[in-house]
Amino acid sequence: MRGFLASIAVVVGLVGCGPQGILAQGPQDDPHGAFNGSVGPLTTTDVDVAPECQGILTFANNASFATLDIYLPSDLVANIIAARPLSTLAGLSGVSQMGAVRLTQTYQGALAEGYVTSSCVGIYDELAVSADDQTALVNLVNTISDQEMHDILPYAWNGAVNLLGGRPYTTVAGISNTSGIGQVSLRNLRNAATLTIPFTQLAAAVTNLHHDARMLRHFNWYQELQDALYGYNLSGVTCFGVDPDLLPNGSVIRPNLANAAEVYAAAQYTVQYANRYGTPVDPTAGLANLQAQVAGKSFFGCYIEWSPDPWSGYTRRFFVDTVSGLGVLAETWWSE
Repeated sequence: MRGFLASIAVVVGLVGCGPQGILAQGPQDDPHGAFNGSVGPLTTTDVDVAPECQGILTFANNASFATLDIYLPSDLVANIIAARPLSTLAGLSGVSQMGAVRLTQTYQGALAEGYVTSSCVGIYDELAVSADDQTALVNLVNTISDQEMHDILPYAWNGAVNLLGGRPYTTVAGISNTSGIGQVSLRNLRNAATLTIPFTQLAAAVTNLHHDARMLRHFNWYQELQDALYGYNLSGVTCFGVDPDLLPNGSVIRPNLANAAEVYAAAQYTVQYANRYGTPVDPTAGLANLQAQVAGKSFFGCYIEWSPDPWSGYTRRFFVDTVSGLGVLAETWWSE
């Protein structure tokens, strides 16, 4: 877990400008099946009820006492009716006498009464999960690096370790039941799997143009850093929030983290650079999604420049959200 040990050394506080340029690493298609359009619409905002699961709340708000009483204790039914209207799962969970078991029974009642279908797979750690969200979540947990797993779960060391050791998973229930995974952890993982799909698709499209540019949403920042530092003729390293012990002598340690505008500018530049030869990709949806997801957040990361020979030059830029682990890697390169 050397990479993870590096991540906990992230220093809070940093933004500034870095160079431009990067390393050709060959085609790197999106490795996550959930990010290539193979699933249905996903939950795109940080809510506790997927759109396909809204019927759970409709059931709790509209079903009669007699109907609710079939699935839940009478005292709890009375409390639910007294608490109406309920607009979130957190609100439903907060009803007196409601707990994890009763939430599951509420879901089962909503399913039996036709308020939801099998497109809503259930409630886990106070998160109502759809079938398509489950697909994306399982794919994410099964495929991301150990570094990114720890970045997404910065306060759940044991949960991250246990998830890595328990792969592969097939259901959200298996992930939820993993020791060390709880309400916050599961929601962080769901968000990482579903909230940045348009940008993830844009990143894959940019990379697959093979126009001297590579962009990634999911990556191992520690490995990307180490790979770049061992490039020939290293000419510049500017980092922010990264443990200086990981960097070579002469590196610039910037005193401020990157902000949303800097991350967006790096991605936008990389798209424009990749599109310079024509047959461009349309970045509209992907960049809008990125802008929404990075707003108000702070990122650690690096700009690294090197030249393997006199006829080419590379710049690698990466940014990782200090709270959610959301990562953006944007690199470009030139050659004569």
